[in-house]
Amino acid sequence: MGRTARRSTGPKSVQTVKRAVVVEHALFPSAIGEIGVAWSAGGLAALQLPDIDARATERRLVAQAKSRRSESPPAGVRRTMERVAALLNGASDDLADVPLDLSGVPPFHARVFTALRAVGPGHTVSYGELARRVGSPGAARAVGQAMRRNPLPIVVPCHRVLAAGGAQGGFSAPGGLATKERLLHAEGVALRESATAR
Repeated sequence: MGRTARRSTGPKSVQTVKRAVVVEHALFPSAIGEIGVAWSAGGLAALQLPDIDARATERRLVAQAKSRRSESPPAGVRRTMERVAALLNGASDDLADVPLDLSGVPPFHARVFTALRAVGPGHTVSYGELARRVGSPGAARAVGQAMRRNPLPIVVPCHRVLAAGGAQGGFSAPGGLATKERLLHAEGVALRESATAR
C-alpha cells in the first residue's frame, strides 16, 4: 500500500481560457514505451500513454487533441518530457509546476485535477478522499468519472487514486490496471496482494 497522501508545494493554476487554435504534439521514449504529449499556447493539453506501438499512440493523441506534429517542441515542453521520463525511471517529481491547458474540461473535473496534482509520487489517495478535498463529500463516483476522462495522465496523476480499502479501482488508459500498477511500482508504491488480485 502506498504512503498516506501528502500535499506538495501546490500545483500551478490551470488555464481556463479558450484553447489556442494551434495545438501541436510530439512523442518521446520512456521506461514504459513511447508517450505522446500535446500542447497549446496555454500549456500542456494532453498526454497519451503508450499503446501497442508509437503509431497507435500518436493516432490516439491526435484523435483526442486534434493536434499536428511538431519536430521541434518548445524548451518548456522538452523539459516536461524529460521530467516525465525521469519520473518513470524512479525520480521524485510531482510535476505540479507544469502549466496545463484545461480549456473545455468541466469545472468539477478541473477542480478534481487541481486537487489531485497535490498528491505527490509515492503517495495515494482514495476517490472518496479526493471528493472531500474538493468540497464534494459523497461524490466518489463523479471523481471516478473525472479520472476516466483525464486528458493528462501522469501530470494529473490518476494512477495514484485508489478505491476504498486500497483496491486499485479502474484505469482507462491502454494496458488498463496493469499499466496503473506499473506506474505505481515505478514510484515505489507496493499494493496489497488482495488489492492487486483480478
